Amino acid sequence: MAGRDVRRLVGRASAESSSYKREILQRAVVGAAAAGSQRFLWVKDLFRTSEQALENLRIEGVSTERLDIGKTETTPEDTRRAVRAMRDAGCAALLVLGGDGTNRLVAEAWPDATIVPLSTGTNNVFPEPVEATVAGAAAGLVASGRIPLDEVAVRCKLVRVRTPDGRESLAVIDVVLLEGDHAGSLLPFDPNNIRRVVLSRSEPDAVGMSPLGGLLLPSRKEDDFGVALDCTPPDGGGRPLLAPISPGLFRIAHVKDVRRMELGKSITLAGPGLLEFDGDREIVLATGERAEAWVERDGPRVIDVAKTLTLAAERGLYLDRGHWHDEVDGVRDFGCC
Repeated sequence: MAGRDVRRLVGRASAESSSYKREILQRAVVGAAAAGSQRFLWVKDLFRTSEQALENLRIEGVSTERLDIGKTETTPEDTRRAVRAMRDAGCAALLVLGGDGTNRLVAEAWPDATIVPLSTGTNNVFPEPVEATVAGAAAGLVASGRIPLDEVAVRCKLVRVRTPDGRESLAVIDVVLLEGDHAGSLLPFDPNNIRRVVLSRSEPDAVGMSPLGGLLLPSRKEDDFGVALDCTPPDGGGRPLLAPISPGLFRIAHVKDVRRMELGKSITLAGPGLLEFDGDREIVLATGERAEAWVERDGPRVIDVAKTLTLAAERGLYLDRGHWHDEVDGVRDFGCC
């Protein structure tokens, strides 16, 4: 369901079709197979994306296996169950198609996962644009053990939140305290409703909440700190900041303060308001209720695609490979020895 919500309609983003995702996934699987992976696990989805991507692949030595996660209902729990099933089956690396919200679900279900995120969501700060073929190759090199995981992957930063009832939630990019908003809404935020933003990555070349901080105080994925902003209504004394809050959609937020957050140092999110996690509005804070938010580097391990392929080149892992056969649409024109 990633990349299909109303934010893509009221902004200027294009919807990511099932056929587009199928083609991305197929290229990624071929890249992983060429890198040395032999076993691919998948789960059923409403649009048969994974099934159709794999059903016509004819690559020697490669097997595919469907994991049963029960009935799928196009809810976040589908993703969590799929990730847990792959964890239990011993997957060495996950190819994750989606945006920030999808990767958040992966982090919730399997904090120690090793992932290559492929950008097909609405907000795509966490999954960086990369050709699926080489993204799959990086995943395959790690999953097959040809490139050691600890040489090419580090744990990502997360924003963690503890609510008054003691529960903990997380986001991979942003947590936002909103006033005058509604739980479950998928419309773009009205920046006038933003009161506080906590960012794990604050990037000026992103869209969404991340550039609100990125255009003032950048923090990249490799930086060991987060960023916090305080915002006001238009008449509240904040400085107007023009930022792309959604693809093709610029709006003005009024920023009163921006500051660096050291890892593990918490700040307070005070109600009344609504807490948003990577685009999903979920937790209501009543007047007087207070949540604590902080940034930690304790999320899934994200494979550095460029670094992985560079090491593969330096170590000659694609040299002298011998036979490779990939039957494309029934035409046997890619076999060689």
